[in-house]
Amino acid sequence: MTVKLDDVEVLSDVSATGKERPWRDKKGRTMKMAEAFQLAGLEGKAARMASCGNVLIFNVMELGYHLALAQFCQVRLCPMCTWRRSLKIANQNRQIVELANERQKLRWIFLTLTIRNVEGKELKQTIDHMMKSWDRFRGYKSVQNAVVGWFRGLEITRNTKVKSKSFGTYHPHFHVLIAVRPSFFTHGYIKQSEWADMWQKALQVDYTPITHVEVVKARRTKKNLMEIATEVQNAISEQKAIFEVSKYPVKDDDIIKDFNSKDTPEVVRTLDTALNRKRLIAYGGILKDIKKELGLSDVEGDSADLVHIDESKDDVAEEVEKVTAYWHYGLKEYVISR
Repeated sequence: MTVKLDDVEVLSDVSATGKERPWRDKKGRTMKMAEAFQLAGLEGKAARMASCGNVLIFNVMELGYHLALAQFCQVRLCPMCTWRRSLKIANQNRQIVELANERQKLRWIFLTLTIRNVEGKELKQTIDHMMKSWDRFRGYKSVQNAVVGWFRGLEITRNTKVKSKSFGTYHPHFHVLIAVRPSFFTHGYIKQSEWADMWQKALQVDYTPITHVEVVKARRTKKNLMEIATEVQNAISEQKAIFEVSKYPVKDDDIIKDFNSKDTPEVVRTLDTALNRKRLIAYGGILKDIKKELGLSDVEGDSADLVHIDESKDDVAEEVEKVTAYWHYGLKEYVISR
């Protein structure tokens, strides 16, 4: 689908569910982030980011466009690449969770593990400490007895409220999707206070860190095709938990929302350094085994395939009609060329 704008065809990539994919928004944010990287003196990454997704080639399918080819910059803080990575992680996690559910009866828990906000100079060291703390945490006997499988993702937010006492500080935290047996709720149940106590022990801190746990509601019984379609479109509780835990890992608004701030270069350098060469997601238990069994690709590598989000589909065919969208710097739109 395309839209005419002053005799120019503008990209409008609408999914099968009727939702338009935000190519223009993500590219615009990427251009702002490239400027922020330039201000931070990271010229090489700024240049790569500025050209990220300049050209998009789509296969024209019956249900709409499907991305066939693009060049993405792979910079960790690039909004375009972050979006594509999050979609791919969520898609992989959906496949893993669905297969796990098919093989055995499971219940799912969504766990958030936090630490106190830290200054920028402490962020990298704090993330390293949290990773080691997670290894201690999952090694505790009660956790090992309860948890069948898990996916852990790191998210970092920055306090941008000017009047706040912790303004400018960073808040790294883990989102964890945990699979447990149904018997967990009658034998070996772990209360929220107990999760918090174990996380405090793992962190080796003298305060009780904020820890939140919630049970993901069970999947509804499917009765007909309409209910199945509605379930997928509305992202029921289980799917919402998957998408929440699959976010990757920094909100670009924390950097580009206050783009003219004198702090912008330092924020960029702080986050770029803290995330450099870090593995921000991890799997364990049956989820790790299923990921390996399915042969799902590495989403975090420098050569990660961010074009093909759903690896289970193969829609590549030479006879398929293709359209190419170019980023128009003047219009700030993707313009179609046929």
